[in-house]
Amino acid sequence: MVESSRGTTATKGAQTRQAILDAAIARFGREGYRATSVADVARDAAVGGTVPYAYFPGKEALFLAALDEDAAAVIEAGLGTVVADREGGAWRHTLIYTLVAALETHPLARRVLSGLEPEVTDRVLEIPALTELRKVCVERLRSEQATGLVRPDIDPAVIGNGVVAIVLSLLMSVVQLGTDTAAVYAADVAAVFEAALELTPPRPGRADGALLG
Repeated sequence: MVESSRGTTATKGAQTRQAILDAAIARFGREGYRATSVADVARDAAVGGTVPYAYFPGKEALFLAALDEDAAAVIEAGLGTVVADREGGAWRHTLIYTLVAALETHPLARRVLSGLEPEVTDRVLEIPALTELRKVCVERLRSEQATGLVRPDIDPAVIGNGVVAIVLSLLMSVVQLGTDTAAVYAADVAAVFEAALELTPPRPGRADGALLG
């Protein structure tokens, strides 16, 4: 075995499979499902025309595996934003920017989110990385509740799932409308998150829920 570029040992077969996946992501992302053949992918991966069938039953399976791989990489970038935030709360403002930026280097995920492969758009909702992102968001909200950054009366599980759903929907809209809209959308969503999640100082003139004076 040899050391792979991903930092783990990989057999020759695993390296070949990864090369095929990388070629499939690039080719499907550029030309789409219908215009791409397994032979095209094999040629791009510098393997024999039948080699991909040793790893994937057919073109559809190869496409779905490539989509899972590429979409997971995008979502993992967002996951990194949540995990790396040490200030508390900043991740809710930067998550959409991170995901939009990641899509620039992940063509197949971008193509699917753009609506160019409508038959498989819902596949993005099923990848394990998205489940992990939901889990981490829930944990962060729960932690922020404990430190007083987030309202104590919300359910972190429900809100965390909602945050991810909103961000993913927004990401699809931004990709379809153009990345120049990301800044405007992200600012608006951040304002919604802040209003919904963060503690609100009492209004002047009120105390214990009643008007003063």
